[in-house]
Amino acid sequence: MRRNWYRRLLLSYFPIFLVTVTILVFLSFLVVNEISRKETSKADAISTRFIMENVERSVTDIEMNVLKDLQASSTYPSYLNGSPTGQSLLYDTVDRIRKLMDSSDLIDSVYLYRASDQTVLTHRGETDLAAFPDRDFLQQALLHPDERGWSQVRDFKDLGSTDETATRVISMYKRLPLPFGSQGIMVININMYQIERIIDSMTNGSVSFLVLRDEGGSLIFEAHNGEADGSTESGGKVLTTIHSDRLGWTFESGLKAGQLYSWVSVISYIWIVIAVLTVLLAIVYIIYISRRNYRPIQGIMSRLQSLQLRGDALPSGKDELALIDSALESLITQSRDYEKQHHENLLLQRSQLFADLIGGQDPNRDLAERLRKIGPFPESAGSGGYAVVLAEMNEYNRFQEAYSARDQNVLKFALMNVFQELAQSGNMHSWMEWLSGRRAGILVALSGEEGGQAEALRDVAASCRKWVEEKLHLSVGFGIGSAVGRLEDVEASFRSASEALQHRLSLGQETVLVGDELPKGDLSHVLPYLSMVSELVKDFRLSNDGWRNRLQELFESFRKEPLRDEAIRSLLQTLLQMLSREVGVVSEELNAQMSGEKAEAAWKMLNEAASLDEMQARFGEFMTDIYRTFVAVSETKSYRAMISEMRSYIEEHFDDPDLSLKHLSDRFQVSGKYASYLFKTEFGMKFVDFLVQLRMRRAEELLAETDQPIQDIAIAVGYANSISFGRVFKRTVGVTPGDYRRLKSRPSTPVDEAT
Repeated sequence: MRRNWYRRLLLSYFPIFLVTVTILVFLSFLVVNEISRKETSKADAISTRFIMENVERSVTDIEMNVLKDLQASSTYPSYLNGSPTGQSLLYDTVDRIRKLMDSSDLIDSVYLYRASDQTVLTHRGETDLAAFPDRDFLQQALLHPDERGWSQVRDFKDLGSTDETATRVISMYKRLPLPFGSQGIMVININMYQIERIIDSMTNGSVSFLVLRDEGGSLIFEAHNGEADGSTESGGKVLTTIHSDRLGWTFESGLKAGQLYSWVSVISYIWIVIAVLTVLLAIVYIIYISRRNYRPIQGIMSRLQSLQLRGDALPSGKDELALIDSALESLITQSRDYEKQHHENLLLQRSQLFADLIGGQDPNRDLAERLRKIGPFPESAGSGGYAVVLAEMNEYNRFQEAYSARDQNVLKFALMNVFQELAQSGNMHSWMEWLSGRRAGILVALSGEEGGQAEALRDVAASCRKWVEEKLHLSVGFGIGSAVGRLEDVEASFRSASEALQHRLSLGQETVLVGDELPKGDLSHVLPYLSMVSELVKDFRLSNDGWRNRLQELFESFRKEPLRDEAIRSLLQTLLQMLSREVGVVSEELNAQMSGEKAEAAWKMLNEAASLDEMQARFGEFMTDIYRTFVAVSETKSYRAMISEMRSYIEEHFDDPDLSLKHLSDRFQVSGKYASYLFKTEFGMKFVDFLVQLRMRRAEELLAETDQPIQDIAIAVGYANSISFGRVFKRTVGVTPGDYRRLKSRPSTPVDEAT
């Protein structure tokens, strides 16, 4: 019979499947119902707590408003003090009470008791305590003045009310003046009807019920007029009980039961027992029918066990289906690994071949055969020769910051496809590989006449640059190498394209550069600029504003005679180094500005400049900042006046052991390097030599004219001990201090002969 095995399996398992699923669905219904009841109980608790907190917040807001009004108003203290201001004060106090009542719909009434004359003032008027309808509550408040919180629900009848039915309220009183005064009491009454309306608006009488009870368990209120005996008329039970410490009420809530709820509630655990028995019977039946239906498979597997896969024994310790699965999995894994390895090898071979072509490596290997196997070009491509095009992304750091790694790869892939499509439209074929993060190499197979193809290649690069700028909002520069006829000469085309990209500053990054059209780079193009740099530094050193014109001329020369980017940056770096040697020693500020973080930041900006105009603007700003600092330092103190003052100071204090360049730099507010520079410039000697000369001259006088010990003379001329003094004296004069004194004591023996 056709598909007999399929039918047998289907007919064997389908009935028990239906029965089992039915039982499981029913059990699921019970479980879901139980979960729903628990979640409903949680939701009811959250809802009841929200209602309680809302009521507590409402009465708390009223209490806070009353306290603020009592603190802010001076009317109440005046009234309690019994100030003789006539009816005006009485009216003002009543007006404050009415405004307080109008501040909240929950407030039923507010009245003020004055202890001095036992008078009660309400919004309706003033009366004695004995005639006030609410005197019982007020007397209880006077007996317990320190009581806090809200009272239980009580009946209240206001002064002059014509309604014989009392109003149900909760009350709070405050001693005046705040917080523990004894001049009077203010009583605030909140209408229970308004609170009941709030609770009714927040409950659904057709679904749930809510009951309020006082501390004694007596019923205060039931939302939507339900029963208050622990269950509603519809059979609902209390699910949530929450006590409010602030009000002293207990909130009881639950769900009203419907017909479906009642029907589910009568389901007993007998159904669960029946379900478990059904599942057990299903298991027994499945085991039986499975063993019966497995016999044909067992016969097939006995045959498979006698076979071997490629000479290897089948793995033991597994069931028959696992053996088949293992064999199939092994075949699938081997196939995938082979495909993956083949793909990776192909990519590596492509990259290696491209590197060999542009690097000129391994010339003995058959490049044409390798190119044919990899197949980046059709077989007919390359009849007109080959050319290398280099594409380099401008402002690459901004590109990395603006896009994620995934987006960067997508944009680079789009750039590759655009160039390839444009090249194909020009009857050329291209092969692109990324050489670095910002630079891609493109090997273009030309066809037809060489001259026409070179011009067409320029048009393709220009079109690609324009399309990428408009559609992808990226700036890309292209360098086109010279066309070559053989694959072995592709290296020369690559060098030509690389050389072209070295002139982007002078020729512009938005230009498609062709290597054959650029001058050959050598030192003869750079040497004339060194004299211009030297003259610029000289004008800068002399505080001549002409340095700005020379800087402008320097950049104009860069534009007229294209130089390599490296040469331009090298010339500017040379300029900064020469300038640092000339003016960097003038002050610590200038030295830090030209060799510290500011200089590094300025050089970083120069390296990131995208054009000569941008580089000139940034370099000009940096030079201007240095010039301002240099002029400010130069104008602060004249060089010759400073060196004259410095020399006088040294001649007066040469006997100070602490006299040094550091001491002079602190004394005259100049750098130590600058002080040394001034000495060498003005006196032709170093500071140390000048100081030693003064000290030795004074030492000779003391040795010849006095009998002081050599130790005292050493201290007198600025040395801490006689050993260092003697060493310096002998090196300078030629004899030791003792020999010098003995020679000077014999007039017939000139000291000059001894020296």
